[in-house]
Amino acid sequence: MQMEKRRLITLHHCPGLTLKTLQNLLMKDPTLERLYTMNPSDIASYFTTTQKQAQSIYHHIRHNNVSQLLSIYKEQSIEPLTIWDKGYPALLKEIYDPPVVLYAKGNRELFNTRMLGIVGARLMSSYGNHALNKLIPPLLKEEFTIVSGLAKGVDISAHQLAMERGGNTIAVLGSGLFHIYPKEHQSFAEEIASHHLLLSEYPPYTPPIRWNFPQRNRIISGLSEGVIIIEAKEKSGSLITADQAMDQGREVFAVPGSILSETSKGTNALIQQGAKLVSSHHDILEELSTREMVKIKK
Repeated sequence: MQMEKRRLITLHHCPGLTLKTLQNLLMKDPTLERLYTMNPSDIASYFTTTQKQAQSIYHHIRHNNVSQLLSIYKEQSIEPLTIWDKGYPALLKEIYDPPVVLYAKGNRELFNTRMLGIVGARLMSSYGNHALNKLIPPLLKEEFTIVSGLAKGVDISAHQLAMERGGNTIAVLGSGLFHIYPKEHQSFAEEIASHHLLLSEYPPYTPPIRWNFPQRNRIISGLSEGVIIIEAKEKSGSLITADQAMDQGREVFAVPGSILSETSKGTNALIQQGAKLVSSHHDILEELSTREMVKIKK
């Protein structure tokens, strides 16, 4: 493994280091070579960090040998993928805050397929289930890979349906790969890792932390050409994913629902705000085809 990648992975395991700080470090010192020669005061001054954070970085990169961790990851078939690596997903690299390191377990060739994100309510209704069964199979026939977050409800149902119908799926976690959340989806995670792809921007030993989940949603949308919202309440993580998709220039598709249903309020509001109303897979294919034609003309 090249030295720059080893330095970055070591730094990525530093406790309390935010993505924003890590991006700042890389912007000022792309190979991280200078960082490894500095004392804490120089780190704080040059990289504009607090003294406490500089001390933490200084101590971590000198007293933590990443070799042992990398050996464990290799035994578990986990591949750390940095933003410098050739295999890093191209669409994800385009967003304004891409993960600097991804931890992947499974078939990384899926990064070379066309991807669509599917998210929705954790308390999925029978209507949501019918919508998934109507939309996903024909999208799989068009060789789209289904990307979701392994959460209860719409997410796990989308993964299951993709696997049952012979398609491909990617699960993006809000925790490390050694801490599957929710725990009852462990068997699904193992199946996805064996035959599809399990992905996280958090080092494998990272436990599930509440604020990591909204953060991971930008990866679901960032990997995808568009995101389909099946059901969502007025305030939900699915709407955060939709917002991030719009910020990233991705298509947002929403399945309309009853005005009497709580889990349709969010999707109906998205449609009012300009999301593409979806009644069949043709609506999705048509919008993506139009988008592609506009790109070609430009």
